[in-house]
Amino acid sequence: MEIILKQDIPNLGLKDDIVTVKTGYATNYLVPQGYAILATPSQKKIHAENIRQRAHKEEKIRTDAALLKEKLEALTAITVGAKTSSTGKIFGSVNSLQIAEILSANGIDIDRKNIILNSENIKEVGSYEAVVKIYRDIRALIKFEVVSE
Repeated sequence: MEIILKQDIPNLGLKDDIVTVKTGYATNYLVPQGYAILATPSQKKIHAENIRQRAHKEEKIRTDAALLKEKLEALTAITVGAKTSSTGKIFGSVNSLQIAEILSANGIDIDRKNIILNSENIKEVGSYEAVVKIYRDIRALIKFEVVSE
């Protein structure tokens, strides 16, 4: 069954994508929750017109996202302070919330949900990388260092 997504759904598609899913998934979950609508011929025409009208707005968003990507990748001195033992192990771990707070202190507001740490658990002092999802396919790689406080 073809549906039109009304919002981004992980592992399925992005907003305004037309995807094919099993009938039960569409009728029992996606449509009742308001995540999607059925892709009837009339809905497809309306969808195509909406996409055409949004094309110029999308270009502005992409240029802003590209500027933000350049700004993020230009940051070099990102350090995360953490309490550590004498052997360099961190009490607890470093997570995306701490990275988001440091970025907002530098004047860049990023939602913590859009920060993906390459290392699953950061429990030692050292250098690490994270990926920031800015817009659909625009992602920035930031490097940060975890230091002892």
